Amino acid sequence: PKRTIVYCAWDGEEEGLLGSTEWVETHAEELRRKAVVYLNSDGYGRGFLGAAGSHTLERFVNQVARDVVDPSYSISVADRLRAQRIATGPAEDLKELRELGDIPIGSLGSGSDYTPFIQHLGIAALNIGYGGEGEGGSYHSIYDSFDYYTRFIDPGFTYGVTFAQTTGRATLRLANAPVLPFEFSRFSATIGQFLREVSKLTETMREETEETNRRIREHTLRWAADPTGVLVLPSPKAPVPYLNFAPLQNACAKLDESATALEKTRAEGQVHVRDAKELNRALMNFEHLLTLPAGLPGRPWYVHQIYAPGQYTGYGVKTLPAVREAIELRQWSLANEQILVVADLLERYAAEIDRIGTLVRK
Repeated sequence: PKRTIVYCAWDGEEEGLLGSTEWVETHAEELRRKAVVYLNSDGYGRGFLGAAGSHTLERFVNQVARDVVDPSYSISVADRLRAQRIATGPAEDLKELRELGDIPIGSLGSGSDYTPFIQHLGIAALNIGYGGEGEGGSYHSIYDSFDYYTRFIDPGFTYGVTFAQTTGRATLRLANAPVLPFEFSRFSATIGQFLREVSKLTETMREETEETNRRIREHTLRWAADPTGVLVLPSPKAPVPYLNFAPLQNACAKLDESATALEKTRAEGQVHVRDAKELNRALMNFEHLLTLPAGLPGRPWYVHQIYAPGQYTGYGVKTLPAVREAIELRQWSLANEQILVVADLLERYAAEIDRIGTLVRK
């Protein structure tokens, strides 16, 4: 391999995660300089491809998935995953799933060994696995045995082969690609979706706050309660103000413009050999650009500004965490402050996309 691709198949339990965190912190300087991508897996079983991680690698994951054959139906694992999402997903996602070439990947929260890589050092990461069809409930019990696995989880280890083909392809392609396969248009679209979510969150909170305060004011909650019970009425909440999302919206628009222009240039041009090294160095640093040394408010260890586990959600991910959690905690001044911080970060990210476009010549 021409570059450092860190791969780990740890089981993700607490002592494993703590061990990986200590190792990452010990080798932080070297990893920042050399590591391109961290590939992680906690395990696998029969079923469907599962992938989450840096959205600059969403297209790459889809390319790998289209080249791996599902052992049950002899179609690509990408086609099988698309079928499963169409069959079970919400109606509003069907059009995108049928028409979009790439299947969206998830975002990383916490709970496994990718946490210190992406959220503390800003190294692009992917978590890959298979599952959804094997029986569960045996984890960390006396039934978690070889016999149980071969009878119920993956008889014949057919999905073990599929899993190895997936992670093997990903590792080799990342290690040997002349130009690293990071792509920014899907990343830009995903950031836009995150922004729409936090904007919608404030609208929903405003409507719910107004309705709750009205019910308190009109004695609706008191008169609807059982008079023989104990009633503790909620206190009225301060109205939800209108936050200024304009800086973040403008930054997202610039990011989308820059990502689209770069994709067009790469499709029409080529990278000269003399520029490939500089381009790859820039590409592997892009995830670092999504971090800030000060970290998230109140959580300086988590420096990534796009993905983080929630303060009160365990492993669950919070996207645009500084902005989203300030809104959820009704810290409106902090929310406006963090909107400016993240907007500035995305503008610098877009400027770097523009810069590397000059390395791709028509």
